[in-house]
Amino acid sequence: MTVTRLSGTRLTGTGRLFAIASLIEAATWAGLLIGMFLKYVTETTDMGVWLFGRLHGAAFMFYVLIAVFAAWRLRWPWWATVLAILAAIPPLVTLPLEMWFLRLGLLASTRRHSASTEHNYDA
Repeated sequence: MTVTRLSGTRLTGTGRLFAIASLIEAATWAGLLIGMFLKYVTETTDMGVWLFGRLHGAAFMFYVLIAVFAAWRLRWPWWATVLAILAAIPPLVTLPLEMWFLRLGLLASTRRHSASTEHNYDA
């Protein structure tokens, strides 16, 4: 199954994996921020920090591994690799970065259809 985005590009499997890792990393960041609010501001519970701290630690490592894998597999320029890794540090930055990479075509297949697979309906 291929996914077509606004730019008309098709995501690769690696591009989809990077998008999923970005979403998971951002979601666990959001959970951790909510947990920190509950622990330090309302002083009601520390369960959110306990749970999302662990989940976010695992999601962070997963995201960094997938970012490096995607950079290698999709042949990103060096600056895109550095930005992808740095985006995991501030809260919720992986989502806008993933959307920007999508618009730039960094998550899309670089392969073109061969002439034998294209159909000419103008004839």
